[in-house]
Amino acid sequence: MKHRILLLAVTITLFTTGYAQLSIEDCYTKAASNYPLIKQYGLIEKSEGYNLSNISKGYLPQIQVSVKATYQSQVTKIPVDMPGIEALKKDQYSAAIDLNQSIWDGGNMKAQKENIRTQAEVNRKHLDVTLYAIRERVNQLFFGILLFDEMLKQNALYQEELKRNFTQTSAYMRNGLANQADLDAIQVEQIKATQHETELFHTRTAYAEILSAFIGERMNECTLIKPKISDSYKLTNYRPELLLYDAQLRNVDAQRKEINAALMPRFNLFATGGYGRPGLNMLESKFSAYYIVGVAVNWNFSNLYTRKNKLKTIEVNKGMIEAQHETFLFNNNLDITQSNNEIRKISELLSSDNDIIRLRGSVKRSAQIKVDNGTLSVLDLMKEVNAEQQAIQNKIIHEIEFLQAVYNLKYITNN
Repeated sequence: MKHRILLLAVTITLFTTGYAQLSIEDCYTKAASNYPLIKQYGLIEKSEGYNLSNISKGYLPQIQVSVKATYQSQVTKIPVDMPGIEALKKDQYSAAIDLNQSIWDGGNMKAQKENIRTQAEVNRKHLDVTLYAIRERVNQLFFGILLFDEMLKQNALYQEELKRNFTQTSAYMRNGLANQADLDAIQVEQIKATQHETELFHTRTAYAEILSAFIGERMNECTLIKPKISDSYKLTNYRPELLLYDAQLRNVDAQRKEINAALMPRFNLFATGGYGRPGLNMLESKFSAYYIVGVAVNWNFSNLYTRKNKLKTIEVNKGMIEAQHETFLFNNNLDITQSNNEIRKISELLSSDNDIIRLRGSVKRSAQIKVDNGTLSVLDLMKEVNAEQQAIQNKIIHEIEFLQAVYNLKYITNN
């Protein structure tokens, strides 16, 4: 028994007087930075940069080189003979360079860039939501460890009290005030307390190992700091899902602008330089160089065929996002209401825990006096000892439950 209590004391010392202090906010930060999905932020950033760079290259001159050799069954002929003019050859050759420079593309590239930026922001917000969900698991582990630490400390004190009762009951036996059954009853409680210690210790170890995996640090080198709660915990809602819905709506607007830009005319400068036979003069059968420069306007009306349906699809997507937004707020408000009720309930329980402990202690001391006087059995005394112990454990549980309930509300509202 002494060996187990000593082991327990050493274990608690390792977990509570380590090399560094760790708050629950630190756990949030470390868990997020240690989570493998965090790498996607960099990938999203790179993908956005590459796509924007590709769109920007649309403003650069577009150059095309063409070379061709043809043979045709007939060529243009003049119906009269003219001195100095040779008949055209049926084999013809051409090498040309075409250059096309966009002057105005109807805002199409600008709209595409906005679509890329807003889609990248949507991807980032999706990732924010996923990583934020880790906090709920961290809350469970963090407050679970705090609870087990407090329960282990209380269990150690309880075992010390049982040890004193065992020693005192042994003295009662020598004086004829107790018998072996009384001593056996205390030993049963000691064994049960040792079993409870084992359960708490191993469960606490499991929680610590999981939290260590989340934050990427060994928990036996850190002290968990019990949070301090202010009187006010009715908090404004800053959940990342709300920012996600806003980003999705901005992306929908960007898609609408891209659809509208597709209907606008395009203005381009173009130039063609070449060398071939024939050149621009189709009646000359010699090889010659040539060039063409000009301005072109292109207006593709075929986008009108699908524009209406595309815009309707955009509106449907917008309606789905707004419905998801409303559903999230509805469920989130229900969670806030439930969490506030849970906080009030535990707060009321805590307000009476001290009174119960005080009264249970008074009853136990009265029972102890009766045992000393030989008017009460040790078995009855043990019932009162256990009742006081249960009252103390209830208070410990309520204190940690209150902290967890407040931080659950903080999680629900992202504060």
